[in-house]
Amino acid sequence: MSTMDDAGDTPPRIEATVPVRETPLWAVLERRLFALLDEAWREFEATYCGPDGRLTYGGRMHHRDGVDDFYEPFFNWPLLYRLGGADDLLPAAKKHWAGVTAQMTEFGFVRDEYEVGYDWFHQGESLNFFYALCAADPDDAAFRERALRFARLYADPARGNYDPAARIIVAPHTGSGGPRPGLGTEWTRYSARQTGMKPYGLPLDDVPGITEWEDLFSEENAQRMGDAMQERLGRGDTAINLAATSLVTNAWLYDHDPQLGEWVLEYVDAWRERAAANEGLIPDNVGPSGTVGELHQGRWYGGHYGWAWPHGLHSVEAAAMIAAVNETLVTGGVAGLDLARVPLDTVIARGVVRTDAAEVLDWGWAQKMGVPPGTPVRVVPYRHGTDGWFDLHPVPLIYPVWLWWLTSARSDLGRLESLEKDAGFDWRETKWFHDKEEQGHEAPWVSFLLGRNPGYPEDGLRLALGQVARRLALMRATPYGPPDDDIHWWQRLNPVVTEVLTHLVTGAPPALYNGGLALARVTFGDGLRGRPGLPDGVAALVREADAEGVRLELVNLDAGSPREVVVQAGAFGEDRIDRADFDETDTGDPDDSRDYRIPDPGTRPASTPIGTSRLVVSLPPLHRISMRLQITRRAHTPAHTNFTRTGNRGDN
Repeated sequence: MSTMDDAGDTPPRIEATVPVRETPLWAVLERRLFALLDEAWREFEATYCGPDGRLTYGGRMHHRDGVDDFYEPFFNWPLLYRLGGADDLLPAAKKHWAGVTAQMTEFGFVRDEYEVGYDWFHQGESLNFFYALCAADPDDAAFRERALRFARLYADPARGNYDPAARIIVAPHTGSGGPRPGLGTEWTRYSARQTGMKPYGLPLDDVPGITEWEDLFSEENAQRMGDAMQERLGRGDTAINLAATSLVTNAWLYDHDPQLGEWVLEYVDAWRERAAANEGLIPDNVGPSGTVGELHQGRWYGGHYGWAWPHGLHSVEAAAMIAAVNETLVTGGVAGLDLARVPLDTVIARGVVRTDAAEVLDWGWAQKMGVPPGTPVRVVPYRHGTDGWFDLHPVPLIYPVWLWWLTSARSDLGRLESLEKDAGFDWRETKWFHDKEEQGHEAPWVSFLLGRNPGYPEDGLRLALGQVARRLALMRATPYGPPDDDIHWWQRLNPVVTEVLTHLVTGAPPALYNGGLALARVTFGDGLRGRPGLPDGVAALVREADAEGVRLELVNLDAGSPREVVVQAGAFGEDRIDRADFDETDTGDPDDSRDYRIPDPGTRPASTPIGTSRLVVSLPPLHRISMRLQITRRAHTPAHTNFTRTGNRGDN
């Protein structure tokens, strides 16, 4: 990768000359969504938060779990700011991060501003908020210091969380307090009376005398299962710990400290070697000595948040994909994506088409997609135990979409096309649902990018507006804190919805929810005001995104003020814009007012070389531009970048 933009400090400039004749509906809906979101987050803040930013809560905390649930209601607020949300959203988001951190410190769950120690399935969910704040304001010295300090919890062996000799994170529960043995008091006994865990079955299926869930009604068996969990699931490394690579990569993006980059590569390589020894499939557990299966009778499955329990593919594939993406950021190459590609292909190869959807499909999926009874649907096994693969569900599209988005490879596109055939629903239809992860609408968006679903921008934006309206209605119906210590209360009410905006404005899927960094084909800055995000009144739409570049439209809906839009290739300036092809028209005086026709301005193609990660588009009032940007991906070293000036950033 290059270490500096070749064109120096002043990015090329393009003047938009085409007046808005037909106002695009998508542009109007997009600006309406920005306006509604800025009203909605303020109402959430006023309804559920204290003056210092903490969530108003009079309940109690249990065991080691819960920190993530207090950060999650705000996880995408900095992302909205980075897309173009209100100026005061960034300081509000920082206030809430500080308030929740103080709140969790008082509960004893956080020390030195970082979680004392818990699993990385939940830590990843907590840290999405922090990563987004770092990306939104890399000039904030306090957050930079935190990012470096947090990364050293793992990259510095002296902190005790990482063993460089065995190349393992030494326990499933780690953090600012170092490794925490076992799984906490919650699982000292594992009883069938813990009914919420029944759908996941037995945490370990090889404990003598315990072969089915009902066996755990015995107090003796519940104690023996708890003891085995503490001993075997509470020690050594587990695949979900790969999500820790985001914490270190986020810090590396500030100044490219070699120690941090080397740690990411070392840790990911260790897991890749373990996968290679398992026919390419990543195992889920490593014992204290660094041996796969050391605590599980030699088995590659059985670790905490692994292939056997509780989520299988949902946890393991997320961690593998997060790590592969981080490795791609550090190296600039995509060769390491097989770490995430092989697990996905392994379960797809074992998939079957079923028509008894009511029996085998996850109820939430069937509800979201509206699949009628008797519809043929391809389901794949999510989990593996001593009896082989089991637990059938539809393929989670977010992972194959990420692979195709990162590579634009024909093989990765072919996987998606194959999955579409037995999906059980029309990929072009935008389904009306919303979940906390801000994911799930990959199918209509991908269909749009491939030219098969031209109505997605309008359909998706109508959906997003409906999502906000629904959350506002729920908030107004429940203007109080959570009943019965329900610490998931606020994340179900968070009215900031960013999935569709992320698709349309950045041309990217949302960040992986269990601790992924947010990437983009393009990001934007306000060239006149020196901040990230689209300027007020400007709408953006990425219509195409492929191996050669993106097709982008910008519209200035403001009737009186010009705008300057800084267009950056990549979330971290890692891509290079080689050439811009765009439409232009002759400028001059308006036509004769005695002409009753509204004339078509007529356009002609224009082109200019760029050669940098950024360009500036000058948009007069009520003007637009359509651009095809020829882009070389991963040409520069990625870095946290600001928009305080319109110059290109220099790579460190």
